[in-house]
Amino acid sequence: MKIENNLSKENITPSIKTQYRNFPMVPRVIFGSGCFSQLGDILLPMRKSSEAPFIFLVDDFFENEAFVSKVPLMFNDEIIFISADEEPKTAQVDALVAQIRENYNELPSGIIGIGGGTLLDLAKAVAILLNNKGSAEEYQGWDLVNKPALYHVGVPTISGTGAEVSRTTVLLGPDKKLGINSDYTTYDQVLLDPDFTRTVPKEQWFYTGMDCFIHCVESLTGTYLNAFSQSYGEKAMELCLEVFLEDIPEEESRDKLMMASWHGGMSIAYSQVGIAHAMSYGLSYLLGVKHGIGNCLVFQYLEEFYPEGVALFKKMLKKHHIQLPKGVCAHLTQNDFDVMVNVALGLEALWENALGSDWKKIMTPERLQSMYEKI
Repeated sequence: MKIENNLSKENITPSIKTQYRNFPMVPRVIFGSGCFSQLGDILLPMRKSSEAPFIFLVDDFFENEAFVSKVPLMFNDEIIFISADEEPKTAQVDALVAQIRENYNELPSGIIGIGGGTLLDLAKAVAILLNNKGSAEEYQGWDLVNKPALYHVGVPTISGTGAEVSRTTVLLGPDKKLGINSDYTTYDQVLLDPDFTRTVPKEQWFYTGMDCFIHCVESLTGTYLNAFSQSYGEKAMELCLEVFLEDIPEEESRDKLMMASWHGGMSIAYSQVGIAHAMSYGLSYLLGVKHGIGNCLVFQYLEEFYPEGVALFKKMLKKHHIQLPKGVCAHLTQNDFDVMVNVALGLEALWENALGSDWKKIMTPERLQSMYEKI
């Protein structure tokens, strides 16, 4: 029996062909305790020549002989240790790109980021800028990258940010905090080794894990929600509730939070985050507050918008004996508040996801400032 194909060229209108975004995913991922030992085998076929190094951008927490001995270095490969005390900056990306270009005759075979969200975002940005002209700040925004990034690999050493799976690399620029959102940002390969997260301090574990939890709340309650985002968001939420509200073995907790981060990052691929992330960007830009704790500082006051999520968050705070800092915005000038408000309100997609198309009528600059004043 012949089946009629009604999808002829005449029947497909341009609006239908471009209605949905064709997002990339990480094409290769390996998961499991100790899987970092396989990194050398993974990199070997990707090496372009003995003169084209692999550059490892690594959190300086791991700057010790025991870790260095595990990194699969060959020929003129290089490890660059970087502090994660501050959020990644466009100027930092430009400096790293200039340093690598000056030190080597050939473009690297690839960039490997090993660390938390800061190092993972830096590695993605460096891989992009090594193969594209100009400075990092020129690519802050959506779909501004013209050429594919160099081959790049992500190895998260803390769980929660979702940076290992996302198509963005969030950077502090001279006048904004904004991601390089592009189809070329996503990692080519990710190694998920829960052993790395054994040494994460408790408060950092909590704040970064809450980044994942808040991803889920904002995605699952947003106006952009769809079945794709919902399926990932619900699984990430389920895993977060197990990790932060139940008493499960440490090894199981490490595994599950790593997968919650993965699913949480995927949940916003076809959706968006919301108010907490927008406000956290303002805190980060003005005061240098790190993303995880910034989300927590804001989220505690968002009961009006996310009542169930905030109630669960406060249970988690109590269970894990976490005391959030107070008075962070107590001594800011009006100009300071104006800067934060402008940075936050500039993230229009986040506000539309949270409050709908009329969000500007709901969230005025004055109202947003009053929310910042509580922190």
